[in-house]
Amino acid sequence: MSRSPGPINLFEFEALARKRLPKKEYDYIAGGATDELSVERNRRAYESWALRPRVLRNVSALDLSTTVLGKKVSLPVLLAPCGGHKKAHPEGEIATYRAAAAAGTILAVSANASTSFEALARAAAGRLWLQFYPFRDREMTKSWLRRAQEAGYEAVCITLDSVWPSKRERNIRNNYKQLRGVNYPKAAPGKSPVRGGGDPAATWKDLEWIKSQTELPVVAKGIMTGEDAELCAEAGADAIIVSNHGGRHLDNTLATVEVLSEAVAAAKGRVEILLDGGVRRGADVVKALALGARAVFIGRPLFWGLAVDGQQGVARVLEILREEIEITMAKCGRSTVASIDSTVVVKAPPL
Repeated sequence: MSRSPGPINLFEFEALARKRLPKKEYDYIAGGATDELSVERNRRAYESWALRPRVLRNVSALDLSTTVLGKKVSLPVLLAPCGGHKKAHPEGEIATYRAAAAAGTILAVSANASTSFEALARAAAGRLWLQFYPFRDREMTKSWLRRAQEAGYEAVCITLDSVWPSKRERNIRNNYKQLRGVNYPKAAPGKSPVRGGGDPAATWKDLEWIKSQTELPVVAKGIMTGEDAELCAEAGADAIIVSNHGGRHLDNTLATVEVLSEAVAAAKGRVEILLDGGVRRGADVVKALALGARAVFIGRPLFWGLAVDGQQGVARVLEILREEIEITMAKCGRSTVASIDSTVVVKAPPL
């Protein structure tokens, strides 16, 4: 009797994870803001771009490596900053980090991580970024910047689209309580805990100030317009992540891949452009690269991998994407990531 190969694509990972996770945890991971239109649009928008196959281009050897912030990664897929990996597996971020390190890619660690930044850094010999928000408390920001540098994190990722709470109806129905990560300072007796998200009063001056307080590269996350891409460049950001937070903060937005070209044009080469949102296939990755992204992030799929098989599950998610990127590159006649350009895709007319 032949043995099942296990999940062979990310959608099958999601189906298995849904069976294994408690409903409220699955809903927290899968859900988005209000009607969840942007969650679905992030995914479906990739269908509006068609690949242009090329032949006889010598694709006998493929190189999926690229550089992000000047340093090499083995494939153009990074792991997004998502809080609380222990929701999906007891080893949490440590399992995710070890999988990322083995794959030669980067884990961006959430401010709401369920493992201490320092313990995580000791768990593998890989590459880490630290994500946080424009906090009200600048002393805490300075402390986290010091911790990141001392623990060997390579960059800081500042999430800019989380300064106001969103309405996530799955969480309301489930009475879901999102706990702050373990890295936040404990509240003093009689005091309220430090607010976990960004300061609603934050302005571009705050991003400039964060840049001035660290030697690490600063990545600005949550950019959805050319105007904000240009302002990020002016504020000194080293890279931006075109992101609508997986459709979790504001519904009725365009998909990230739909606004990618606008952000690339506005940045004018002054900052690197990364993207997250809806990536489920290797072909999605290639399309994003063709439209100007340096690399992409995955978020929800890392939880599916964790829920199914911990570290090995995350490793398999990355392996599946690598295999599909290779197939897509070869069929499009591109042997290197650097050779993927705008001629790889064309806007698909409606059927």
